[in-house]
Parts: sequence; structure tokens; C-alpha cells
Amino acid sequence: MAAVVQDFQRSESERLSEVKGHLEIALLEKHFLQEELRKLREETNVDSLRQELERERSKRLDLEQKMNEVLRTRLEDSPPQPPRKQQSPSNNGTAEKQQKEVWSSRLQKWLHERFGVYIEDFRFQPEESTVETEEPLSAKRLTENMRRLKRGARPVTNFLRNLSALSNWHSVYTSAIAFIIYMNAAWHGWAIPMFLFLAILRLSLNYLIARGWRIQWSIVPEVSEPMDPPKEDLTVSEKFQLVLDVAQKAQNIFGKMADVLEKIKNLFMWVQPDSTRKLYICLWVAFITSCVLPYKLMGFMMGVYAGIKFFIIDFLFKSCPKLRDKYDTPYIVWNSLPTDPQLKERTNATVSRRLSCIEKVQPVVSRSSLATIPSGMSREDDAGRSHSTKKGPFHEIFNLPESERPLAVCENGWRCCLINRDRKMPTDYIRNGMLYVTENYLCFESSSSKSSASKKNKVIKLEDITDVQKYKVLSVLPGSGMGISIATPSTQKPLVFGAMIHRDEAFETIYTQYMKILTTSKPPASAEN
Repeated sequence: MAAVVQDFQRSESERLSEVKGHLEIALLEKHFLQEELRKLREETNVDSLRQELERERSKRLDLEQKMNEVLRTRLEDSPPQPPRKQQSPSNNGTAEKQQKEVWSSRLQKWLHERFGVYIEDFRFQPEESTVETEEPLSAKRLTENMRRLKRGARPVTNFLRNLSALSNWHSVYTSAIAFIIYMNAAWHGWAIPMFLFLAILRLSLNYLIARGWRIQWSIVPEVSEPMDPPKEDLTVSEKFQLVLDVAQKAQNIFGKMADVLEKIKNLFMWVQPDSTRKLYICLWVAFITSCVLPYKLMGFMMGVYAGIKFFIIDFLFKSCPKLRDKYDTPYIVWNSLPTDPQLKERTNATVSRRLSCIEKVQPVVSRSSLATIPSGMSREDDAGRSHSTKKGPFHEIFNLPESERPLAVCENGWRCCLINRDRKMPTDYIRNGMLYVTENYLCFESSSSKSSASKKNKVIKLEDITDVQKYKVLSVLPGSGMGISIATPSTQKPLVFGAMIHRDEAFETIYTQYMKILTTSKPPASAEN
């Protein structure tokens, strides 16, 4: 125990000696720094310089005071001089010039301070050409943009749909009240203030809704459209079908916009003279009326006519289509305007009609062409025999008789993808290719370039089909889809031919040929008896 106490005392004494050593070092450093500071002050002579500066300052103040006293005594001793009435013209000119320069500089300074910021905005600078970066094609991005477009256009489409409901007298009381209020406002010349007040009211309601108020009110009756329930956990084929449906919607929207723009262009370019002539006459009548009648009377007439047309005439035309087809001039003119594809079809039809007339007048048959066709064979048989796809003759690819050939409507095939839902492998689940219809078979040619591509071809007998229906992969999207389902006894789930742009045409062809096979395969009633 004593040894432990001695060790502890020894360690404490060592620590105290170390602390004392550190303190002595710190004191030495402090003393050294004080000595260095003193030497620096002695070398620079800061105090002597400060004293000399003070002496110079006092001398300057004394000189200024003496100068002021001398000037004051001189002014008191000198006699008063009469004021100068005239100065030399040179001095007057210089003084006026200096005064003008002073005033002009002050004016420029004031203008620059007041309007300099705005003048800088009107400085012409070369326009910088910025190149926008284009995003790569993405199925997810395309689908998202289409949904954004639908959400963004929803307020406009809802307003137009509700306005149409107001014109169609969907709610009789609402339409009657709106008609009375509008006609009263138009009769007294308050139509424009009424519309402005309604716009202010709508913005005020939107402000309250944005602040958290729950307001369910609309100027026109609400007409809700059916919403399909959302679907989650999509398979590969359903995602593929979703992209195709989105692409189809975009194609249809762009097609409608192109039709409208082409019709407007053709209306103003005298492509159809009858329609443009009516517009030309209406413009002249409106111009002469605007020059003769006062604007107040014109506004009254236009407002009353717009109300009668919106609430009464349009309602009658929509309720009676035959009446609209006969007497609704804007509707008739707009529907009669052709688009550019329709003009092209008309031109081709005219050319083919002229060629057929020439052939009827001068029928000439080449003997060489007749010699190449064997006796007992028609031209259709020859065309069927010579028909082939990209991979070879048609009957050899599908192991069919030579008499089987594609129908005229699908001679080049319909591009589609075969979805076999009985298979689980992705390579067997979806196949891209072409679909053909013959008199007795439904043939699918796979577009795979592998040697086993012929094994992936599909041949279905029309008489073995148990059901044919139009198929829609996703119920979320509007429309009837882009697929056809074919049910056969050999498959548990129906085969789906999806992603068909010409789905309706293909369905009509398959269904017509299928019904034709069914009617011809049934025995007559007399044979049954």
C-alpha cells in the first residue's frame, strides 16, 4: 500500500514539474514578444511622427485664420464700388455658356436617373439562337405526356361539353333561365358586360376553391363522362398494347387537327369554289353592313341572332338531323370541304375513270399475255398461283394447297402481334408478323429471321374457330382496342392478334369469311329430314 502511495505522489510531482515547465516557457515567450514590440516601436518612431503631424496641422489652422483676417480687413478698408451695369460681351457669353452647360449636365443626370433603366431595355442586341435538346423516344414518357395532355385539356373539354348540354336543353330549367337572362342582356346592350361578369365570378370561385373551400357549382349543367377503373400490375403484352393505344390516340388527334387545318386552307384557296363563293358573298355583305349601319345596332343584331341560334336553331338542328342536312349552311359547307388526302383520292379516281373509259373505247388484248395462261385456268387462279410473301411462295410457307391464296383485301397482310396466352416464355408469348385470310384458313406469318421461324407460323382453319370477337387489352383507355381474339378447341385461352392498326377492317373480313364457311358447311334442311 505504501508503494502505491509513493508511486502516486511521484506521478503527481512529475505532472507539477511539467506544468511549471510549460508556464516558464509561456512567460519567456511573452517577455520575448514584449521586447520585440518595444524594438519595433523604437525603430519606427511612431510617437515622433504623430507629434510632427499634430504640429503641421496646427500650423495650417494658424495660416487659414491669418488669411481670413487679412481678407476681412481689406474688405473693410476698401470704399464701396457701384454695381456693374454692363459687362463685356465676351464675359457675358462665357457665363451664359457655362450656365447652360451646368443646366444641361443636371438635366442629363436627372433623365438618366429617372429613365436610364427603361432606356437600357430598348437597346438592340443580336438574338441568341438557342437549340433545344430533344428527349429520346420513351414509351413511358409518351404515355405520361398523353395523360398530361388529357388532364390539361379536361377543363376546356368539360366547358365545351357543358356548353353543348346547355344548348341541347339537357336541363330545361337551367337552359330556360340562361336563355331569358342572355336575351334580356342582349336586348339592352349588356351582353359583353354580362360575359365579363361571369368570367370574374368564375375566377372568384376558383380563388375560393384554391383556398380550400368546397364549392360544387357551375354556370351550366355538369355532364360527367364515364371513367374506366384503373388497372395495375400490367403484363408485357398489356404494356405493349398500352403503348400502341397511346400511339393510336396521338395519331387520331393529329389526324383531326390536320383535317381542320387542311379544310380551312382549302376554303380560302378556292379548292372548292362553291363553298368559297358563299364565304366571299357573306364577307361583302358584312363589310357593306358595317359601313352603313351604326355599330350599336350591329351589336344588338349580332347578340340577338347569336342567342336565337345557340338556344333554338342549334337545338332544332341537333334534334332533327334531316333538317340540319338541308338547311344548316355552315354545317353543310364544312362537311363538304375536302382534305388533302380526299383531294388526292378524287384525282386518282378521276384519272382511273378516264383510263377505264379509254380501255372500253379501245379494247386491246395482248396475244402474248393470252398465250402464257394455260387453258382452263382463270386470271384469278394464275394470280393465286404466283402470289408469294417475302420468304417464298404463300402455299409453301403454310403447307397449304396451291388454290389457297390471300383475299384481295389482305393481299399484303395486316401487321400485328400474336399473343398466345397459353405460353409462359416471352419468346413464345408474343410474336410479331403478318396476318392473312384465305377462303378456308387464317394464317399468321412470323417475322423472325431465324431458321425456326416456320415453326412459329400459325395456321387456323376457319371452320375450327368457335368464337371471334374484338378484343381490348386495357379497359382504362377509351375506344374498343386494337386486337382480335380467336377461340379454338386446341387452345385453353383465346389467341389474340393485337396492335392492329386496321383492326376493324380485319375483323369484318375474318367474321364475314367465317360466317360464309359456317353457312356452307351446314347440311340443308331436306337432308336432315
